[in-house]
Amino acid sequence: MTIILNGKPRDARAVTLAQLFDELGVNAAKKAVELNGTIVPTSAYSTTSVADGDHIEIIQFVGGG
Repeated sequence: MTIILNGKPRDARAVTLAQLFDELGVNAAKKAVELNGTIVPTSAYSTTSVADGDHIEIIQFVGGG
């Protein structure tokens, strides 16, 4: 399937967001995910499905003060 990841088309085999992180080799800690315009809580990554054509934004948290 093809998803749009951070604005660019990408082939993916993942069925859930957690699997997508594994496929990308990305540690889910300190990441925020927006799926089709909706923020997904970290606790839902393993149960949130990824489908063909989904728009996914992965954002790195940055601390500061």
